[in-house]
Formats: sequence, C-alpha cells, structure tokens
Amino acid sequence: MDESLHPALGIDPGDARIGVAATDPLGILAHPVETIDVRKGDPLDRIAALVVQRKIRTLVVGLPLRIDGSEGSAAIKVRAFASKLAARVPEVPLVFIDEAYTTMDAAAKLHEAGRNAKRQKAVIDQAAAVAILEAWMASC
Repeated sequence: MDESLHPALGIDPGDARIGVAATDPLGILAHPVETIDVRKGDPLDRIAALVVQRKIRTLVVGLPLRIDGSEGSAAIKVRAFASKLAARVPEVPLVFIDEAYTTMDAAAKLHEAGRNAKRQKAVIDQAAAVAILEAWMASC
C-alpha cells in the first residue's frame, strides 16, 4: 500500500448526516471519527478542520452506485458535494469508492451486536464510513 496516501479520511455523505472515519497514520486500520449533522452548520468547515487536525493525505468519498454500476440521483448529489469539498481542500486528493450496501451492512452488524439500529443512526453513518475506508484500503 502506498504510504503517501495515509492517513486517509472516509466520508459517507447523506442529506441529514455525514459519517466520518479515518485510518491510523500507517493506513492499517480504519476507525470511526464522528457524525456531522448537516443542519447544524457547513459540513465542509468541519471536514476541512479534520483534514488539518489529522494531517489527512487522501479523502475517500462513498459513491452510491446502482446495482448495475450506473449512477443515479444519489450519486449526482454526492459528486456535487465532493466537488465542493475538493475545492475547499484542493491540496488533498479525493477519490470515490463504491459504497454499495455499506449502510445496510453497518446496520446489520449493529443489530448482531444487540444495538437498536434505529436509535443508532449516527453510529451507523460512522460505521458506513469505516466500511468505505476499508474497501478503499483493500483496493490499494
């Protein structure tokens, strides 16, 4: 794995919340960081702050593709968000990774752990961001 890509920030964008995860400095493990409530301010401000605080070298954004691999309205929204993010932190490369089923997988894992997924939306968003980062790390 290319060490120049780490640490990386995984982002699971949504209309109400954005799940954020990060790798350790060496890119071995991904862990949840926080969930940003988009109604409580500009999420780009918070992500830009995390980039500086964590010395992020790569942004990994989950792109919701359809089962056939095509892009629908959700992917268009994510690309628009990512475009604004890339303009905000132009020094950090941004890559997309197919986020297919990451939120459903995260909810299922929480359920298996005995946690009520409906009450854990913020945790699910972070877990989805972790899954996005793990998928990207596996592809490097």
